[in-house]
Amino acid sequence: MPEPSEALDVPPPPPGGPGTASSDGSGGTPSDPGTAPAGRRPVTARATLAGTVVSLLLIAAIVLGSRLLRDFDSALLPYAVATVFLAFGVAYRYTVWVSAPGARRLFRQGVGSLFSADNFKKAPTALPRMIATYLGFQKFLGARSHARWAAHQLIFWGCVLAALITFPLTWGWFTFTSDSGSGPGYEMRIWGFKVLGFDSLSLLGWAMFHGLDVAAVLVIPGASYFLWRRMKDRGAITGQRFAYDLLPLICLIVISVTGLLLTFSSIFLHGGGYEFLAILHMVSVVFTLIYIPFGKFFHIVQRPAAVGMQLFKYTARRDEQVFACKRCEEPIDTTPYVENLRGTMKDLKLDFDAWAEYCPRCKRVLRGNAYLTRVKKGFK
Repeated sequence: MPEPSEALDVPPPPPGGPGTASSDGSGGTPSDPGTAPAGRRPVTARATLAGTVVSLLLIAAIVLGSRLLRDFDSALLPYAVATVFLAFGVAYRYTVWVSAPGARRLFRQGVGSLFSADNFKKAPTALPRMIATYLGFQKFLGARSHARWAAHQLIFWGCVLAALITFPLTWGWFTFTSDSGSGPGYEMRIWGFKVLGFDSLSLLGWAMFHGLDVAAVLVIPGASYFLWRRMKDRGAITGQRFAYDLLPLICLIVISVTGLLLTFSSIFLHGGGYEFLAILHMVSVVFTLIYIPFGKFFHIVQRPAAVGMQLFKYTARRDEQVFACKRCEEPIDTTPYVENLRGTMKDLKLDFDAWAEYCPRCKRVLRGNAYLTRVKKGFK
């Protein structure tokens, strides 16, 4: 394995030779126009198959969970169709993402750590704590900014609450029926089985029927903060894109505001403008659900996979498997993580995986020395 300073002397491969990257980022020679690149077609086929299977499974779950559509509300059909498209998009995008060499290696390591009996024996409470701190409370965001952490928490818990209410209702899994025809007693049923009876005029009844309003109240300030920040912060402005960075926040705000306006219309306006607001709310929700797999919201699906990688690094640290820099002997990261990084770089056919064995400071020193000895010496 060449040292980093020696790797600078390796000449670039000839154009069109083996290993030359085509315009789509895959190895080999560029493909003919109108044909899929070699190695790309199988990934697309697997992703399409995965998306189709997941969509069919969700349709079957909707039919069975709603007792053969007896509990399915036809007024919610657009939302249900959007969730089917969401399932297809998530499965498709996830399959493509995991097919990349780097993501595939990290995913395997993470899944292996999650289901490792040795890890559970060494640290039985590590996984629950990481789920709570990394997924639930996202403490890593607090190190960047307390305001950003608070805003993200508002969005996160608001969206979680909305999803827990909206999806089962949309699929016909949850139903609320009056036990006396005129109320105020109601029954909540899951898959046709009664699980709870409550008074609609009680605090519990208010929470049941206004859970989405609570979720909207949480989401609006959080999304508004990030939208304000992206309008004012110079660092955010320079690299942001409308469809990727601004559109998700706007969608969240539109969904939340129109949802609150529906409640306002029914209580204070006696239903005035309700039909228009309902259509606007439905369009915004359906668009957002379809947008999730192909925009910034996809990190919601990716984030749980990172828990396994965090557990992988945590258990290695407990075993004191710390890799030291080859030059200054300062600790870099865990030995398994560095080995995994080198393996990923080899999978990507990168010829400088030896850099993974050096700390950031030594990398800069080695690059500077290589420049002085091999490049600048040619100038007078």
